[in-house]
Amino acid sequence: MFESLQRCCVCVLIICTLTPAFVETKAKNVLFIMADDLRTTLGCYGDPLVKTPNIDQLASKSQVFLNAFAQQAVCGPSRTSMLTSRRPDTTRLYDFYSYWRVAAGNYTTLPQYFKSQGYTTMSVGKVFHPGIASNYTDDYPYSWSVPPYHPPSFRYEKEKMCEGAGGGLHANLLCAVDVAEQPGGTLPDLESAAEGARLLRGVGDGGGDGPFFLAVGFHKPHIPFRIPQEYLSLYPLDQMSLAPDPEVPKGLPSVAYNPWMDLRLREDVMALNTSFPYGPIPKDFQLRIRQHYYAAVSYLDAQVGRLLSALDDSGLADDTMVVFSSDHGWSLGEHGEWAKYSNFDVATQVPLVFYVPGVTFFPDWLQAGTIFPFVDVFGQPGRTFKAGHGVRNVVELVDVFPTVSSMAGLDAPDPCPLESFKEQLCTEGDNLAYTFGRLERGKDDEDIAFSQYPRPADVPQANVTDVHAGELYMLADDPLQDHNLYRRSDHQHMLRKTSSLRQSLSLQKRMRLQLLYLTAGMKKSHLKP
Repeated sequence: MFESLQRCCVCVLIICTLTPAFVETKAKNVLFIMADDLRTTLGCYGDPLVKTPNIDQLASKSQVFLNAFAQQAVCGPSRTSMLTSRRPDTTRLYDFYSYWRVAAGNYTTLPQYFKSQGYTTMSVGKVFHPGIASNYTDDYPYSWSVPPYHPPSFRYEKEKMCEGAGGGLHANLLCAVDVAEQPGGTLPDLESAAEGARLLRGVGDGGGDGPFFLAVGFHKPHIPFRIPQEYLSLYPLDQMSLAPDPEVPKGLPSVAYNPWMDLRLREDVMALNTSFPYGPIPKDFQLRIRQHYYAAVSYLDAQVGRLLSALDDSGLADDTMVVFSSDHGWSLGEHGEWAKYSNFDVATQVPLVFYVPGVTFFPDWLQAGTIFPFVDVFGQPGRTFKAGHGVRNVVELVDVFPTVSSMAGLDAPDPCPLESFKEQLCTEGDNLAYTFGRLERGKDDEDIAFSQYPRPADVPQANVTDVHAGELYMLADDPLQDHNLYRRSDHQHMLRKTSSLRQSLSLQKRMRLQLLYLTAGMKKSHLKP
């Protein structure tokens, strides 16, 4: 008994001795990993089919936000919104065809802020949306210390690279390939993972002064599903299932439906001669789409694993915060949709994972070993990890900027004023630092995420009384969002109630009050006999 107690006391003394080193206030390095079109199809989010051991391993040592939402389910607007911490109505970007510094305001970005604080900032792959949306430079030199890296093989992504029926090469949606036969014997995400690993090892070898902010953006699981063919073997077709709700929701306004034109332009989808606008796609092809998406997610997982392994090799895993997220989700047949471009949860909900050494995980300095050993999904099938700390209350991607800043040891930007077009540095999100290291007290019914899609108007509108149609889903009774109850709500009475609100209230606050009024009314109606 005495010996056991003595060992316990020794452990306590050691922990007390080491604790100050874990909580030191010096700025942390940041590895910021972005996926493209990745919904919460991950093991750490409860998907029973997908195989994502490397992301799950990261999540097991992290804080996982289980209900995080993008501000718009389109790449350019979402990435710009997240990286500036401004909503699309402030960035004035709802598509890919304007640069916020010209169209809206000279807003400071997340990497630009870190750069101003003495960080070396580097970009690999798709971080900002390329093209006009980032001034054809990925916002360099504002945001980055060195010119961003783009994988050379991405130039082939939109060319005819896929084997198909009748021989020859095609521009298909389904495009599993033999990597050795591809130009250069590689694929874009393989190149991005290799470049990110090279930069990490270079920093670890003393190749940089001061802290670093490295953003690595992977292109998958964005279409086309041009992925190594071996990943399909992880998901036999006879184990795939269709979406549980493949029908267009009852009462869905026609303006809210997107006919997935980017799929219809692919040669293999065109050959199906699917009716416009609702389809449906033949069931056997639906299964193949879902198979390829899942395979693309496992392929992405392997690249994330290689990047994290390189972080280990650099010797910096115990001093580097890792953030993993996506720009938005993607519909896999739910509601008859095969795309993003909607406000349904499957399109707007994203993974959001924060690994913060000394906060979400305490590296074991007493034993040799790595924090993120690479997990080979083929050689180590069935490898699972215990879930990390989950936060169930609703958060948004505009919260990322202030939260990353605060958790890295910097001051978070101040909240934006109501009119913030002339404010270079401020946030329209919340600093979530207070959620780390503590348990949630319970569900906060006041937490609301705002996602939007371009309005059918010539210019952005802030008039919430000019309503042409609406959608209202009660998730407690309808978690898949299949029954639109908006017409059952007393919308006109609600408008009269909210018309007296002072004009200084922001659009988000007005919408919050409208939503609370509508849902309160629906809850009361459900209580009636």
